[in-house]
Amino acid sequence: MAKQLPISLHGGEKGSARTQFAALCWRVRKEKVQILLITSRRRKRWIVPKGWPMDGKTPAQCAAIEAWEEAGVVGKESDACIGVYSYARIREGEENLPCLAMLYPVKVKSLKNKFPEAKDRRRKWVSRKKAAKMVSERELGKLISGFSPPRKSVENSQAEPVKKVDAA
Repeated sequence: MAKQLPISLHGGEKGSARTQFAALCWRVRKEKVQILLITSRRRKRWIVPKGWPMDGKTPAQCAAIEAWEEAGVVGKESDACIGVYSYARIREGEENLPCLAMLYPVKVKSLKNKFPEAKDRRRKWVSRKKAAKMVSERELGKLISGFSPPRKSVENSQAEPVKKVDAA
């Protein structure tokens, strides 16, 4: 488990931060953990899928839904938050919005080619070390580099390749 770094409110007041739920999408290839990163829609930075709370859904379910919508991930989410990172959501013509994202692991079973935001984003599988360097949020990078999937999940992943298929 990664050590939680102190969070930043990015200049916002302590009551102004908004909460989002993020998905750390992962798989095992050749006994190595890989992380799926996606590009942001406007600035094309490398990020993890994330979004706002949804009525009637747990935080982990929200993260899994965002992973589907933003990256075409079909997988199994964990209810255990592995940490929190902060970032400033940049909004055109408005003040930046300080956000805190709670990060939930999602074990990827398959990737669909057709998903809601496919035209807006790119996806890339990389090592934990490379993913930590590619994201711009230092706190997120620390959480990624310190991520260790449950031993049982890694053992089960050795025999299950991630399928890349079209959505029906």
